[in-house]
Amino acid sequence: MSYHLPVMLNECIEGLNIRPDGTYVDVTFGGGGHSRAIMSQLGPDGRLVGFDQDADALANALDDSRFTLIHENFRFLKSFLRLHGVRKIDGLLADLGVSSHQFDVADRGFSTRLDGELDLRMDRRQELTAKELVNSADEQELVRLLRLYGELPNAYQMAKAICKARAEKTIETTFDLREAVNKHLPKGMENKYLAMLFQALRIEVNGELEALQAMLQQAVELLNPGGRLVVMSYHSLEDRLVKNFFKTGNFEGKLEKDFYGNPIVPLKLVVRKPITASEEELQQNNRSRSAKLRIAEK
Repeated sequence: MSYHLPVMLNECIEGLNIRPDGTYVDVTFGGGGHSRAIMSQLGPDGRLVGFDQDADALANALDDSRFTLIHENFRFLKSFLRLHGVRKIDGLLADLGVSSHQFDVADRGFSTRLDGELDLRMDRRQELTAKELVNSADEQELVRLLRLYGELPNAYQMAKAICKARAEKTIETTFDLREAVNKHLPKGMENKYLAMLFQALRIEVNGELEALQAMLQQAVELLNPGGRLVVMSYHSLEDRLVKNFFKTGNFEGKLEKDFYGNPIVPLKLVVRKPITASEEELQQNNRSRSAKLRIAEK
């Protein structure tokens, strides 16, 4: 079983518009699929730096002197690139979300189909786990997270059910959590609602939206003129941040103008609308269904 089948591989590589002597960053290295494709277009003077906070990904490192893999969260992009002598880059690729490998390993807690430890940490060096979160957050906080990050219509009922279940016994595993909210999963939409619940917990545990914002702001500073940002997201919260940032340079989507009324934007859109997977890819890789790819240039 492959570690992770890269989504929209050709579209991502085309989007980067790779120069053979350029310096590129893959901030979500994972199985290395996108990185291998980038490397194949680099000449002897090209350079690629990969980031991944998940220790499991380190086993996939590419054996090539032009490649460096950094075991860190991409929110520290600028300082770790500087540590490795990189001050400017020609392109950055981010494939957000969870890798197939993470979904397939039960004890990571990412899958709603497999019973395992309720963990959900991308980086196992950090302390907060989903188990700790669901057993300690107060009801109001849970409602807020499920509404905000899971976009769950019945966030209040779900949070109440979690609090009731944990009062009887600690929620330890993914199936314990499923059991706790079982009667609040609408008929025929059980998997969808569970996915929204797990998404909410995962985003909070890993601070995903804050990390994404920090990375995008740093990426713009690091890019050379003409350099590209290629970002693929899998849910509306991430996509909205990327869309707003690419269009306006901020996350609220407020267009700021100079004294003469000209928009102040650090990036220009390479594609107006997000690119989505082809019919052929959708048939081969179910995970590409929700992917939206956006490309911008400095």
